[in-house]
Amino acid sequence: MEDNLTPTSVPVVTSYVDPSCPFAWITSRWLMEVAKMRPLTLRFEVMSLAVINEHRDLEPWYREFNDRAWGPARVCMAAAEQHGSAVLAQLYPALGRRIHDGGDKNFDTVVPLALAEAGLPADLADAAHRSDLDPQLRASTTRAQQLVGEDLGTPTVVVDDVAFFGPVLTSIPRGEEAVRVFDGARLLAGCRAFSELKRARSDDLSFA
Repeated sequence: MEDNLTPTSVPVVTSYVDPSCPFAWITSRWLMEVAKMRPLTLRFEVMSLAVINEHRDLEPWYREFNDRAWGPARVCMAAAEQHGSAVLAQLYPALGRRIHDGGDKNFDTVVPLALAEAGLPADLADAAHRSDLDPQLRASTTRAQQLVGEDLGTPTVVVDDVAFFGPVLTSIPRGEEAVRVFDGARLLAGCRAFSELKRARSDDLSFA
């Protein structure tokens, strides 16, 4: 079978995200921008950085980040388990706007507000401090890693059943630029021989 290098159908896109990850947020905002410009079926699934890095030797600041990242990821998993994964299309952006755009890292405050905005029960916030859904969180993360490789993480994007890590962006492409980036990513994803395209990134992130 030849590589699919000429995408023509309406793409189905799954974005595996961790609510605490700024790069996943920028990538998701780019995908949401593309969805404004052309037909696109966009859905979200949870991929946990806390799970990925659970047993790794990390710098203290990154260990603290990962330990705190359990909370929002657990809440997203609880919401998806109880109300279907489609609710993440409302809950994940509600979390991202507060955590990343607003810079509010107090998850105990952020989560209830995001749940209310998404029209979800307030008691889902309790999941942040419970581990009973961690097996499902691990399973969802494992599914994403099986698609792209265990050494990779979030953001992971699946376009037309072809998965890749990234694109890692430091700002959100807008308008026609967003569409061009999407077309390029989709074109590369359709080539079985494609593995990696990378360059050094700036530490300055923009969520505007």
